[in-house]
Amino acid sequence: MSDEEFRVLDVLVVAPHPDDAELGIAGTIMKLQDEGYRVGVLDLTSGEPTPRGSLETRARETAAATAILGLTWRENLGLPNRSLEPTLEARRRLAEVFRRERPRVLMAPYWEDAHPDHVAATQLVEAARFWAKLSKSDLAGEPFHPARVLYYYCVHLRHLAQPAVVVDISAYWERKRAAIACYESQFAAAGAAGSPSFLDQLRDQAAYWGWSIGAAYGEPIASREAIGVTTLRGII
Repeated sequence: MSDEEFRVLDVLVVAPHPDDAELGIAGTIMKLQDEGYRVGVLDLTSGEPTPRGSLETRARETAAATAILGLTWRENLGLPNRSLEPTLEARRRLAEVFRRERPRVLMAPYWEDAHPDHVAATQLVEAARFWAKLSKSDLAGEPFHPARVLYYYCVHLRHLAQPAVVVDISAYWERKRAAIACYESQFAAAGAAGSPSFLDQLRDQAAYWGWSIGAAYGEPIASREAIGVTTLRGII
């Protein structure tokens, strides 16, 4: 069996909490699926406790958002919310998911953030990617090394992104907004009185990135490494 036949996913988005994938990269997820790629989301934690949430509420919200995204693969690693750490045991569990699902591309949170869970998630992805390729180990599954890690923006800093690419998600913005709105326990009351709502702020940010590439809406993506292309067709 070839590696392509053995592969379950083309792209695996790793999210610290349910809703982070929707906030950062939902448009790209839907666009990739429409282009025929197999995309999955792995939430590292339940996201609870939160002020207005519960495990049951968050599970219902995640299921609703997953349906809007059209995902057929979504799992939760069950690591602790608010105290996520890049421990050896967490690295092992994540590396074993990589070896089982064999995604060519990993998507992780941007590496700078005020939220410790987000920083820990990125450290875990990078370390587990390395471990996943190790031979002569007691990790479950066959060695596998995802070819690339890309980073999506879902940050708690007022940070102006410097992305490697911006994806045109104009045709997917309304579905992205609907998926985020599923997390009512997290965002329904977000935002100060008299100011734009949280969802309106996200729309404005997406419009800014769309403007930067001459589109209606966009999603920025970063990379620590150069991104190779075989043609300038999509640039010229």
